[in-house]
Amino acid sequence: MVLDATPAPINVSAAPAAETAAPPASEAPATGPVVDPVHPDRTVDINDSAARGDLWTRVRKGFAMPDLSDDWVRRAEQHYGGKPDYVRRMTERGGRYLFHILEEVERRGMPAELALLPFVESAFNPQAMSTARASGMWQFMPLTGKDYALKQNIFRDDRRDVLASTRAALDYLGRLNNMFGDWHLALAAYNWGEGNVQRAIARNQKAGLATDYSSLRMPDETRYYVPKLQAIKNLIASPESFGVALPELRNHPYFLSVPIQRDIDVDLAARLAGISVEEFRQLNPQMNKPVILAAGTEQVLLPYDNAGRFVGNLKAHQGPLASWTAWVAPKTLRPADAARQVGMTESQLRDINRIPPRMLVKAGSTLLVPRTAGRNADVSEHLADNATMALAPVNSREWHVASLVDRMRAIA
Repeated sequence: MVLDATPAPINVSAAPAAETAAPPASEAPATGPVVDPVHPDRTVDINDSAARGDLWTRVRKGFAMPDLSDDWVRRAEQHYGGKPDYVRRMTERGGRYLFHILEEVERRGMPAELALLPFVESAFNPQAMSTARASGMWQFMPLTGKDYALKQNIFRDDRRDVLASTRAALDYLGRLNNMFGDWHLALAAYNWGEGNVQRAIARNQKAGLATDYSSLRMPDETRYYVPKLQAIKNLIASPESFGVALPELRNHPYFLSVPIQRDIDVDLAARLAGISVEEFRQLNPQMNKPVILAAGTEQVLLPYDNAGRFVGNLKAHQGPLASWTAWVAPKTLRPADAARQVGMTESQLRDINRIPPRMLVKAGSTLLVPRTAGRNADVSEHLADNATMALAPVNSREWHVASLVDRMRAIA
């Protein structure tokens, strides 16, 4: 758990909605070799021999950290080895993201063990949220996320963004390794905080003791942290020894990125791609609302085989792409009054904006509301990146008077 310009994946060009027919499947841009915009001199073709290779073999070849072997590692091995169904679910889920993470790890010259860290942090669940409010597959706390340019507002939380959180986590781990000169200590700092590790090292130095990971005094959670990663490494290196079966993963991207040029509803985006909303959210878990704002989310991730379908269907789509937009409260309002102004019921406004009872919406707050003929422009970049909602409790007398006024209006 982490205490408190993203490299793009392979890209498929998308165009705004237009009144043109979808291209035949043979012309869908995701079916042949695709240029990697991060490395323009390279193309990826899932049909070539390298892409048909085993991704787990590539992971194993990149292992470079010194091994740990102690009782903590044995305990972790027993934990994972005793839950083959859990390991299967975890590795199948991780298969969506592992190729991209390994590419970024290798590009930075880091050991491949780091690509396995989300197994320890979140079981590779990009929507994971801890009781301490750490979020995403890399489990960033809010303040640390902000330190590493992970936007968090009412529309999105980049701590859950697959690309942005991976970039941030590897940036942070690289910084910690430069600070401590040791990957095990860097991992301890990632979990426990760099200040705590520095103080633990200083205590051992003062006492004339060794300052390696195994020699430091630390909480059990951190003591167990690197051994869990070591156990995952051992399991990946020799799954048959633990009686587990790894899913087949090929050495090519699971997903492609498709640029988004207009605001679009999540449900519609999933339908145009031919996937379920749940699958769409597994690849784009940063969305807090049922609409994707193009000004804040320049691209969506889609399974390799569905990206071309999305592009073609988007070109052929007629009608609005988004049914929601942002509205800024001009003054402090009761939810009922705000709902009347934007043409919603109070319950709809409360549900979509998660407004609890007996709260006022303060002036300047941004609410998600339906698009109308007079309110249909895409949300601005400033609002997409900086939208906030502030609430204030209403006192009992004000609430009683307001309720009386509402009843009188209803009678009239």
